[in-house]
Amino acid sequence: MTHVSEYEIDKKVEATIENSTRITRESSPEEVRDIQLRVDGTLDCSLGMTVGVLVPGPHPFGNPTHLRLYSIADLVEDKDGQRITICVKRCTYIDEISGEEYNGIASNYLCDRVPGSTITLTGPYPSPFAMPPDTDANILMIAQGTGIAPFRALVRKIYEDKGGWNGQVRLFYGARSGLEMLYMNDERNDFVNYYDTATFQAFQAVSPRPHMGDPVALGEALGNEREMVWTMLRDPDTFVYVSGVTGMIENLDEAFSQMAGSEEKWQRLLAELKAGGRWQEIRY
Repeated sequence: MTHVSEYEIDKKVEATIENSTRITRESSPEEVRDIQLRVDGTLDCSLGMTVGVLVPGPHPFGNPTHLRLYSIADLVEDKDGQRITICVKRCTYIDEISGEEYNGIASNYLCDRVPGSTITLTGPYPSPFAMPPDTDANILMIAQGTGIAPFRALVRKIYEDKGGWNGQVRLFYGARSGLEMLYMNDERNDFVNYYDTATFQAFQAVSPRPHMGDPVALGEALGNEREMVWTMLRDPDTFVYVSGVTGMIENLDEAFSQMAGSEEKWQRLLAELKAGGRWQEIRY
């Protein structure tokens, strides 16, 4: 995986925040926002690509700016210009040395911006998930939290831009609770448009005890569809896309090891998927 320090940031454009809409309920401890940006000029981008947000410093270690990448979850181009939407979760992190809690730099910067504020963008950068070369290929998407954003764009690209897909398209999405399901809840369900499509299915996974710190039940949701998932994983025409927090990988490894019969067998299949470019992931 490429580290953010390796991305070129020479190309910069200004963007104005037009809307900042909280998409988790006020009662949820997680604050996640859809932020719509009007670009001053244009970015040579398409749905599903990523853009960089440059947060002005100074920052720790003397860095003049802080770069954070966000997937383009929505893109509109009309006579008034170009508008892109990114999905942002207000984050905190614990310093491993001091044990103190700090606000995430880019997420808090963006969540605190109000409509009319301007920010600096850079990029764009290629989509983290390369489209399979053939519409007969199967796509298995596994997301947690704001990791759903690139899949929102990918599903739209499959069924709207390309006009359909012949292979199986399956989405497994996990969150702490039903209230924290992004784009798949009663108030905002972007994926409902594709539920009647013969090749698309989506499965939700929530923590059994969200207030007890239990992990999101992605492994359980995958296990409930064991036969279908394992058949897809062994199919040489299947592409697997994973997007979410680093900790979810351990959960997935455990679930897939159980399907394979042992960790060794799963790691062997995983190596084959990666070698063939059929396993791609984003971790944050």
